[in-house]
Amino acid sequence: MRRVNVIGVGMTKFTTPKAGIPYSVMGKEAVADALKDSGVDYKQIQQAYTGWVYADSCAGEQVLYEFGMTGIPIFNVNNNCSTGSNALFLARQAVAAGIVECALALGFEQMTPGALGLTFPDRPFPMQKFFEKLFEFQPPKAGSAPAAMLFGGAGMEYQQKYGIKDEVFGQISVKARKHAQHNERAVFRDLLTLEEIMAAPHQYGPLTRFQCCPPTCGAAAAVVCSDEFAAKMGISNPVYIAAQALNSDFSSTFEGTSPMRIVGYDMTRDAADKVYEEAGLGPDDIDVVELHDCFTANELITYEGLRLTPEGTAEKFIADGDNTYGGKFVTNPSGGLLSKGHPLGATGLAQCAELTWQLRGQCGPRQVEGAKVGLQHNIGLGGCCVVTMYRKD
Repeated sequence: MRRVNVIGVGMTKFTTPKAGIPYSVMGKEAVADALKDSGVDYKQIQQAYTGWVYADSCAGEQVLYEFGMTGIPIFNVNNNCSTGSNALFLARQAVAAGIVECALALGFEQMTPGALGLTFPDRPFPMQKFFEKLFEFQPPKAGSAPAAMLFGGAGMEYQQKYGIKDEVFGQISVKARKHAQHNERAVFRDLLTLEEIMAAPHQYGPLTRFQCCPPTCGAAAAVVCSDEFAAKMGISNPVYIAAQALNSDFSSTFEGTSPMRIVGYDMTRDAADKVYEEAGLGPDDIDVVELHDCFTANELITYEGLRLTPEGTAEKFIADGDNTYGGKFVTNPSGGLLSKGHPLGATGLAQCAELTWQLRGQCGPRQVEGAKVGLQHNIGLGGCCVVTMYRKD
């Protein structure tokens, strides 16, 4: 398997659904920026992988035909919230295996306001087994969004194990807003106090409204290539993917009475361990992390799933500031999904863009000083987890 480099990234400013920007416009902007960043002409792209959740079939072609109809394979991917990282995984795999020299990954989403719901109520629901298992031991709450019950339940399980207060989760949202104030592409950049976060409408378990990511719209893209292609383009010392792992659920997801497992804790742990082994690096080598903070509860349990801190120590990890500037790691310098927003198909590639900029030293006031190793975590229930390590020598 060959080394795969990320030589170009692009990302739109994320918006609320009220902005009404078509996915075709957002996708075109992200691809144009990624191509410009890489110096690659679209005619040099040999395969493209596009991802979204809420669009009709062949939406990827709708976007990419604006750059030319070159006859290349265009693959369309949908794997819930991990869709963008799935597109990146496949593009990386094609280059690593020697199938192509240069590939494009694109993710976009044009979402509607409000909590996620069923698109096709007349057919089997892929998440049905997850909710059936959850409701065996955790009662549903009328008016709560389904995803909030899943991740709020995971937060409750963690509280029962380790006795932490609701405010510990709220502190993650305080941190997210502090980071987002320096990200011009984030939707929510106003600072929030812990008191404001805890006083917001209650959702489920320890979660209030400000601890739940909003549905937003946007697009992001990446150009990946081999060492030989990078050299031909005159690109030296690019950011590269040191390791990557993609997992679906294990049988343990539905064993026992664990919402943490239902929302992907075991997938996260296994994918992270595979990445550390492949890269020959461990958690202590990481400088910056973009992880899937769809809810504060998921960010907290993911600290431990990724082995950033031992199990049961997330409260101290947060209290010591080891999840922000001046601490052991900087988690979600972009503001994360909580502040940047979560356009499902775009999120994984938006994380890729942020880490690429961080390792290049291009992030201005939110730059993590001396960042050389970045870790990305993107999860989609149903389910899929992608963990990726980036390096710059």
